[in-house]
Amino acid sequence: MKEVVVVVGAGSIGQAIARRVSVGKIVLLADLRFEAAEDAAKVLANAGYEVRTAKVDVSSRLSVEALVHTASQLGNVTGLIQAAGVSPSQAPIETILKVDLYGTALLLEVFGAIIGKGGAGVVISSQSGHRMGPLTLEQNRQLATTPVEELLDLPFLQPGAVTDTLHAYQLSKRGNGLRVQAEAVKWGRRGARINAISPGIVITPLANDELNGPRGAGYRKMIESSIAGRASTPDEIANLAALMMGSDGAFITGSDFLVDGGTTAVHWFG
Repeated sequence: MKEVVVVVGAGSIGQAIARRVSVGKIVLLADLRFEAAEDAAKVLANAGYEVRTAKVDVSSRLSVEALVHTASQLGNVTGLIQAAGVSPSQAPIETILKVDLYGTALLLEVFGAIIGKGGAGVVISSQSGHRMGPLTLEQNRQLATTPVEELLDLPFLQPGAVTDTLHAYQLSKRGNGLRVQAEAVKWGRRGARINAISPGIVITPLANDELNGPRGAGYRKMIESSIAGRASTPDEIANLAALMMGSDGAFITGSDFLVDGGTTAVHWFG
C-alpha cells in the first residue's frame, strides 16, 4: 500500500513542502478552489510526482471527513500539510475564526484519528500568534483542548470580545500552536508526530494581498525593520518542514517554530 501525503491549501508553501516530503508517495492536493488544486497538480505532475486532487472546505466537518475518506482510499496516510487559511485583509472576523482556528483544529482531530504509524504533519501558522499579548492559562487550555464543535463558543471568541480581523487572526494562530501541542499527545498514541511553523512574511499570493491591502504599510515596515531585512520564500519554510516531517526530526513533536527573520524579536525587544 502506497503512502499518502495530504496537502490542504495548494498554495506556494504547501507545494514547496510537498516537493520535499512526497517523493515516491501519492500527493493529495486539496483546496477550497478546485482549480487551484488542479493547477498545482499539473506543476507537481510535470516534475514527476504522483498527484490527485480534491476540493475541501476546512470550515465544514462533512467536507473534511470526505477528504479523509478520499485520502484513506488512496493508501496509508502518513503525511498532513495544513497550509490553508485566510489573512486579516481577506475575510471578516467570523470567517477567520472558522477557517484558521476551527478548520485547523478539525483537520488535526480527523486526520489524527487515521494517521499512519511513523507519520508526521505540519501546520503552517503565523508569527501573529507570537505578537499578541499573553492569554490566561485557562484560555490557553481552552484553545488547546476544547472539543472542536464547541471551540467557537468560547466566551473570548464572541462578537465584541474580538476587536478586529487582526485580533481574530492572532487568536487563531495562537490557538494553532496550542492545539498542535495538545494534539501531539493523541497523534503520539498512533506513533505519529505533529508540529507547527509560524512564519513571518513569506512572499505568496496571500502576503501580496496584505502588502497591497489596508495593512500594507505595516507589513512593509515589518519587513524593513526585521533583523533579516527581507521577507522569506516558501522554500525556506519548506526546508524546516522537511526536517520536521522526516526521519531527522523524529524527536520533534508538539512544537511551534517561529521563523520570521527576527521580526518578533524586534517587535518585543527592538
